[in-house]
Amino acid sequence: MAKLVSKIYGDALFDLALSKDILKDVWDEVNAVGQIWKENSELAALMEHPRIDIEEKTQIIKNIFDGRVSVVMTGFLLTVLEKGRTSELKNIFDYFTDRARQYYKIGVAYVTSAATLTEEQKERIKKRLIEVTQYVEFVMNYSVDPNLIGGMIIRIGDRVMDNSVKNKINTLSRTLMGIQLNQ
Repeated sequence: MAKLVSKIYGDALFDLALSKDILKDVWDEVNAVGQIWKENSELAALMEHPRIDIEEKTQIIKNIFDGRVSVVMTGFLLTVLEKGRTSELKNIFDYFTDRARQYYKIGVAYVTSAATLTEEQKERIKKRLIEVTQYVEFVMNYSVDPNLIGGMIIRIGDRVMDNSVKNKINTLSRTLMGIQLNQ
């Protein structure tokens, strides 16, 4: 159900922003409002509190965001509030961000290596990913896992490229286990 809610509201905001030719601006606002929501857990709790009536919550949203974000964003926040979906705001914003990234052809890559990569290595990996995918830019996330022994694992969406030594050893081991020795 949560995925459906985030999709419905995220698609609505995306389509509205795109139709008004303000997608980039709304995306920036989604990031800013999302950060405010994340950093101010009291605000999120206040919007979910059952004893505070909708009119008071509406006034709080207007006081915080009117004149600081677009009319589209303020209207969207009020709609989410009126429909009782403020608890889903993070998921809605995440979905919207994914759609915006797809639209602008920005991929998200997770690179796990056996050792810390240099900035030069990171740039080469990013450049190569841009060359071999349909993306024009990447948001890169790096981590280190010494258990890989060597090489790296790159994940983009649901695609995984495992070029680690650990994977090669495991593959070799499975292959050798499957070989029957003839006497």
